[in-house]
This record gives sequence, structure tokens and C-alpha cells, in this order.
Amino acid sequence: MSQRWLGQGICMAASAGFGMLPGASLAAADAALLPRNLSPWGMFESADIVVKTVMIGLAFASLATWTVWLAKTIEIRRKTALARQRIGLLERDTLLAEVEQASRDGNDAVAQIVQSASREAALSGGTFDDGFKERIALRLERVEAAMSRQIARGTGVLATIGATAPFVGLFGTVWGIMNAFIGISEAHTTNLAVVAPGIAEALLATALGLVAAIPAVVIYNHLTRSIASYRALLGDASVMVMLLVSREGDRSLFRLARAAE
Repeated sequence: MSQRWLGQGICMAASAGFGMLPGASLAAADAALLPRNLSPWGMFESADIVVKTVMIGLAFASLATWTVWLAKTIEIRRKTALARQRIGLLERDTLLAEVEQASRDGNDAVAQIVQSASREAALSGGTFDDGFKERIALRLERVEAAMSRQIARGTGVLATIGATAPFVGLFGTVWGIMNAFIGISEAHTTNLAVVAPGIAEALLATALGLVAAIPAVVIYNHLTRSIASYRALLGDASVMVMLLVSREGDRSLFRLARAAE
């Protein structure tokens, strides 16, 4: 009796083992079909040409973002330091001609402001009246606007990258998922080996889109604040030039009054 039960148990175990063999073989086949290299570079190499184009474009956008950040940071710091130095000269008890002589060889914004005011003074023949002050103010406003546009040049690229990079990455994501479903349809199976490569490429495109967009937005906001501070310095320089012109006009009238006495 015991031998018969033992034989039945062995048969049942054998049949159960044989029943599990197909599932085990499918798992082994899935493991064999899965791509071995799921690193970012491996996913890039196995990606579709459209997804590759998206990834390359996002990489160039990220490179452009950091290039603009480095160039504009150096430019803003250099021009801000020079503007503060020029404003220090304007704050002294000096004459417009002396300040113009000191900044004659300069091409910075404050030097352009001083030179424009001195040019208008020369064209007006030394007449200090309300019309002269208005002409000076108009000239300084034009120079200030031109220098503001010049310092802000290049920052529009950051705004464009920050606004469009997530959608470009999303396009790569959609294309990668489409390829995954196409692979499922052609293979007539839902094995992980068929789905995994396309999903991985799609997620990589999304990640690259965020990597390009997030720094672009942060750097754009930082540069915008720095440019606003620089524009405030130019406004201070214009005010100092107007005060200098007004002070010289008052001194001339004072001298004329003393001479008449």
C-alpha cells in the first residue's frame, strides 16, 4: 500500500514538474531576448533614427544653454564692474568735459552715455536751457535702450529652449512608445523583450528633454535678474549725467550773475 502511494506521489511530482517546464522555458527565452546593454549610450545606439535625432537635438540645446550662461555671465560681470567704475567718476565734483576725456576711448555703455551728452553739448554751443536738457535726456534714453538690447542679446535662446525642450522630449517619448507597440504587433507577443527597448528609449528622450529645459529656465531667470540690475546702473548713470549737466548750467548762470553785479 505504501509503495503504491509512493509511486503515485512520484508520478504527480513528475507531472507537475513537466507542467512547469513551458513557463520556465518562456522565462529563459525572455531573458535571452532582452537587450544586454541598457545604459544610456546603449539605448541611444539601439534607438530609432527619429528618436536619435531628438536626442542629438536636445544634447545640442543643452550645450547651447551652458555656453550662453558662461558667455553672458562673463559679459555681465565685466560690464557691471566697468559701469560702477564710470559712475564713481560721475559722482565726483567734476565737469562733463573731464569725464568725457576720461572715457573717450571706452566702448562701454556708460562711456557711450557720457560721449552722447558731450556731443549734444558741443552741438548746442554751450547753451544751458530747458531745450538742451530735453535733447540730452532723449539722447541718453536712446543710448540706454541700445545698450540694454545689446546686453540682453542671446538670452532669447534660453527662453526658446526652456519652452520647447519638454515637448521635443515628449515627441521622442511618443515615437518610442509607438515603436514598442509596433514591435508587439509584429511579434504577436507581449514579452518584455519586445516592449522594453522602445519604452527605455522613450524614457531616455523624456529625460534629455528635462535635462535641457530645466537649466535653461533657471539660467534665463538668473540672467534676467542680472540684466535688470545692469539696466538700473545705466539709469543711475543717465541721472548722474543729467545732474552734472544741470550743475554746470547753474554754475554758468551763477557766474554770469556775479559778473553783472
